[in-house]
Amino acid sequence: VQLVESGGGLVQAGGSLRLSCTVSGSSFSFNTFSINSMAWYRQAAGGQRDLVAAITSGGSSMNYADSVKGRFTISRDNAKKTMFLQMNNLKPEDTAVYYCNFFPRRPDAWGEGTQVTVSL
Repeated sequence: VQLVESGGGLVQAGGSLRLSCTVSGSSFSFNTFSINSMAWYRQAAGGQRDLVAAITSGGSSMNYADSVKGRFTISRDNAKKTMFLQMNNLKPEDTAVYYCNFFPRRPDAWGEGTQVTVSL
């Protein structure tokens, strides 16, 4: 399964960004996306790749890291094979490369990620 992240960029503190994660490949890949929980992860420079938010296959249940609760919203559109992360009130500490993957993560499903940089 190939996952492609997009939507990152440079934004001032307090601003917003919306990340997207799309699935490319075969019908097997599309089905795999639709029936699995998915998540966003992030990795700051020199840090570990941490869970940011997760969503169940049908989109009915979400979980968030404490650091992003109330500011980030995860969602998905299985018909479009796409997952989103709406990020509001961004802070400099949100600066990282953001990745999508399954939940739990699968080592062979990492994409290149999308860089989010939040300036003061």
